[in-house]
Amino acid sequence: MIEIRNIKKNFGEKVVLDDISAVMATGKCNLIIGTSGSGKTVLTKCMVGLFEPDAGNILFDGQDMTAMQEEDRKMLRQQIGMLFQGSALFDSMTVEQNVMFPLDMFSTMTLAERKKRADEVLERVNLKDAHKKYPAEISGGMRKRVGIARAIVLNPKYLFCDEPNSGLDPQTSLLIDKLIKEITTDYNITTIVVTHDMNSVMEIGDNIVYLYQGKKEWEGNNKEIIFNKNERLNGFIFASDFLQDAKDMRMLEMKGKISNDRNMDEMLK
Repeated sequence: MIEIRNIKKNFGEKVVLDDISAVMATGKCNLIIGTSGSGKTVLTKCMVGLFEPDAGNILFDGQDMTAMQEEDRKMLRQQIGMLFQGSALFDSMTVEQNVMFPLDMFSTMTLAERKKRADEVLERVNLKDAHKKYPAEISGGMRKRVGIARAIVLNPKYLFCDEPNSGLDPQTSLLIDKLIKEITTDYNITTIVVTHDMNSVMEIGDNIVYLYQGKKEWEGNNKEIIFNKNERLNGFIFASDFLQDAKDMRMLEMKGKISNDRNMDEMLK
C-alpha cells in the first residue's frame, strides 16, 4: 500500500500539487487520470522520489519515504518496477538483455540464474521466442510486454506504469490492460497507472484518482465513475458524443439490472 498525505509541490510561484491525499491499495490497479497539466506526472515523480514534495508525506507500507536517508531510499527503489511510456528499451540490447538489465545492476545472481529469471518473466508476458530479437524487430505491443517483463523481473512490491497504452491499437491496449491486471493480482503488487485511456479506466480501474489543476477532484472505482456527479470529471471522461451515448446505455443497463433484481427479490419472497 502507498499512502499519500497532504502532498504539496510548487515550481516557483506555480502551485502544481495542492494538498493531495490518497491511498493506493495493494493488489489493485490504482489509476491517476486528468488532463495535461493536471499534476499527474509530478505526483508520480514525487511518489518514486524523483521530486521532493514541498510538504506532506508518502508512505510505502508505513515507511515514510520523505523522511528516509538516501541509502534507505535506494533500497526502497529496488522494490519499485517502472513501465515507461515509450517502453525505454535499449536499442543495442536484445530482448533478453533488456529484461536482464535490472538483474545485472542489482542482483547477485549468477548468469545462469539471471537467464532463468528472464525466461520466467518473458513467458509470463507471453513472449517465449523473442529472446534474441532487438527492439526494432518487434511490434509496439511486444515492446510494451518486454517493458513489463523488465519492470517485474526483480519481484517488485510496487509497479508504476506511465501511459502503458500510448501508441497502441485498441485490441493491443486491451491485452496490455489485461496483463497489467493479472500481474497485479497474481503477485499482489501495488500498481499505479497514469493514463488518458478511458478503456483502461473502465476495464482495470479498481481505484481512480482524478486530478484537476493540481487538486484531487474525485476518487472512486470504475463502477462508481459512471454515476459520478462531478461536472469536470464528466467533461473529461465523456468528451465525445459516442462516449456520452455509451454512458447513457450503461446507466440504462444498470437501472434495468437493479429493477430485475428487485423483481426477483419480490418473486422469492
